[in-house]
Amino acid sequence: MRTGCSETQLAACICLLAWCAVAPGLSATRPNILWLSIEDTGQQVAPYDAYALTPNIARLAREGVTFLEAFSHSPVCAPTRSGIITGMYPTALGTHHMRSRMVPPPYVKAFPEYLRAMGYYTTNNSKTDYNFPVPLTAWDDSSRTAHWKNRPDPDQPFFAVFNLGSSHEGSVRRQYQARSKDPSAGIHDASHLPLPPYYPDTPKVREAWAAYYDVITKTDASIGELLRELEDAGLADKTLVVFWGDHGAGLARAKRWIYDSGLKVPLIMRWPGRIEPGTQRADLVQFLDLAPTMIAVAGGEPPQHLHGRVILGKRQGPEPDYLFHGRDRMDERYDMIRGVRNRRYLYVRNFESHRPWVQFMRTPSQGPIYQELTRLKHSGGLSPLAAHFMQDTKPLEELYDVVADPHQVFNLASDPRYGDTLGMLREKLRDWMRRTDDKGLVPEPELYRRMFENESDAVTHPPGLSKTRLDDGSLRVELHAETDGSSLAYRILAPHGGRTEGQWQLYTGRVTLGKGQRLEAVACRLGFEDSPPVSVEN
Repeated sequence: MRTGCSETQLAACICLLAWCAVAPGLSATRPNILWLSIEDTGQQVAPYDAYALTPNIARLAREGVTFLEAFSHSPVCAPTRSGIITGMYPTALGTHHMRSRMVPPPYVKAFPEYLRAMGYYTTNNSKTDYNFPVPLTAWDDSSRTAHWKNRPDPDQPFFAVFNLGSSHEGSVRRQYQARSKDPSAGIHDASHLPLPPYYPDTPKVREAWAAYYDVITKTDASIGELLRELEDAGLADKTLVVFWGDHGAGLARAKRWIYDSGLKVPLIMRWPGRIEPGTQRADLVQFLDLAPTMIAVAGGEPPQHLHGRVILGKRQGPEPDYLFHGRDRMDERYDMIRGVRNRRYLYVRNFESHRPWVQFMRTPSQGPIYQELTRLKHSGGLSPLAAHFMQDTKPLEELYDVVADPHQVFNLASDPRYGDTLGMLREKLRDWMRRTDDKGLVPEPELYRRMFENESDAVTHPPGLSKTRLDDGSLRVELHAETDGSSLAYRILAPHGGRTEGQWQLYTGRVTLGKGQRLEAVACRLGFEDSPPVSVEN
């Protein structure tokens, strides 16, 4: 919605106050921050899993802290990453479906923008999957060549993300095929790996499970290379390293499902001099904690609208009593599932219980374990625990004792002994859905219509611009947002359309142009197209 002049000035004042609140304690001791994320990987890495061959991840754990009870809010990548980049539940933003284009509320930012405003050089190499276009104001560079080494000032602190896709479910399928053609291509012995009880114990399933471990080992080698780059540059002692997997295993009954197999993730952090080596923590943490934690360790104050807590440093918040999870449309198939957990129980509400757990979807159906489950279902060869997941309908409610039943295969929802627990968690989930305005019950086409009802609002309005001539002949330029919630970016160009002298910068205050310089500016709001550029030349 386009605002009038007085409203725009007020919005600009609010924006400046927000930046001041985010960055009250900047100092020369701010750490660099390096994120190492891998896809489709649960806690099948060292030190969580004794069968995993991941020496670089294991070393990181020995030198830092391992979060034993870390969870994603979603069991698939796009809603997971939407929550990570905003610090908010995607169900509250409307970004809960797998790969959709939605518009978050105007006060929502991609959290690297806050770091950028505090002077950090921010890079992403290179996965985004935010369920809205990549905001220009979030990253100095978001590309396959993005790297902290490219920052123009070697003393500038950086926030750098490397997303490693070599453990994705597609890689598991390729490694399974490689093992089938040439057994010497395998790293793990399929006969020695313990299978989850919800899988049939067949050679095909075992080979696929071993292939999953194999691709994690291969990805660990890439993590080692990225850590060596940091050490070779002499920056290891000045950098907070954060390793995480974006959700559970990219296999049947894990990815796309809100059981521990789909939600429990590896999370390890190393920060020399700040984190005691070899630490293990058992408090409940979640991906929504990453945004406020990064802002806090960088010296800022996390915005109040974020849904997570700070989990490191002096501002560390108390452990939550409950974590919440959501699962909605996956690729071409609709389903709506919500969950809430405390330290002992997981409650699952299947809003579309008439649908089976396993609906045919093009991508997961290519997996060898799904194929084996389907074959054995039709031949009657499934064990009771495996057959349960392949039923044609789901129960309305599920309740699991996650301590006694870590694989969540024994549903206690119909057991009267757990009636009080069931009722309490049911009400906690309902309260959370009301409190956060869960968008899951709004049909996706209607949700999209509401967000884009006025098509003119799908494009951010160009920034307003004012200029002042200074005594030395330079030109002072001030920019103003004309769309609620928009941020501004600018770059300096040579005159008459010449080469760019710099990358897009986040606008945080007036810019001074020397003689012959030209400024180009755009406005950006999450979910909208960037504005047409405006320019001014001195």
